[in-house]
Amino acid sequence: MAINYRKVAIVGCGFVGSATAFALMQSGLFSEIVMLDADMAKAEGEALDISHGVPFSKPCDIHAGDYDDVADSSIIIVTAGAAQKPGETRLDLIKKNVGIFKSIIPEISKRNFKGILLIVANPVDILTYAAKQLSGLPDNRVFGSGTVLDSARLRFNLSEHLGVDPRSIHAFIIGEHGDSEFAAWSSANVSGVEISRFCEMRGYFHDHDVAKDNIADEVKNAAYDIISKKRATYYGVAMATKRICEAIIRDEKSILPVTSIQHGRFGLNDVALSIPVIVGKDGIESEIPFSLNDEEMKKLRDSAKTLKEVIKSCDLDISEE
Repeated sequence: MAINYRKVAIVGCGFVGSATAFALMQSGLFSEIVMLDADMAKAEGEALDISHGVPFSKPCDIHAGDYDDVADSSIIIVTAGAAQKPGETRLDLIKKNVGIFKSIIPEISKRNFKGILLIVANPVDILTYAAKQLSGLPDNRVFGSGTVLDSARLRFNLSEHLGVDPRSIHAFIIGEHGDSEFAAWSSANVSGVEISRFCEMRGYFHDHDVAKDNIADEVKNAAYDIISKKRATYYGVAMATKRICEAIIRDEKSILPVTSIQHGRFGLNDVALSIPVIVGKDGIESEIPFSLNDEEMKKLRDSAKTLKEVIKSCDLDISEE
């Protein structure tokens, strides 16, 4: 079955899936959006609601469907997953969501899917790893939203601090999308100007490291802060997902810190985490010569170790049951 590059599917119609469909409807990237959910009525309701915005946007057929309806999609976005409940550990949540993926990913694979499988459900690094193993698809076609949103939050916070357009800031959060993530300050710049020099230009002559640490901590805790106030985050990640889809559909060759399977880069193997790569129509097209200082290298390896320990402690048997 040929790929329909104007078609996208979203598996999971909760807050994140529905916000992503809404963002993609407005983007004009696709002429067809298929929404899937374990609750078909939920998918139908969200599709109908979002469809009513089409007269104000670009023509787009938005409808609920099943796995047979998505086989020719250019991208399948998986947002499905359980939310963490009070008293539930992170490991409990991971096991539950891996179980959900065992029911989703094989259904996609058996239909000879030839497009990109984009994982947005959390914990995205663990679930991207599981999706790769369950799908049997090439590494370049299975990846996660990773730290694309975290990096956007970093750029936003820096823009507020420095009084400059966030689009002129080049800085990445890398590693796990979670507590062990960190800012790669050694490569951060504002249109080629090193961050500390730009701070001085803006009148900040002291405590650059303190300011950077505070900003990085704000980014790391942003989701917790939002969840404490409104119970969930979904607009930011929907926009991050739209950005990844743009890079794929427009073959932009954009550099994005998506979650990808590592095979020796920085000495990392058999783990999925975020390091900037080039993203285009074939998914992850190539690595880039991204440099880290010694401290950042240690943080990256510690982050990878954290993820591997989670996988091991969960005893993830990701074979089909």
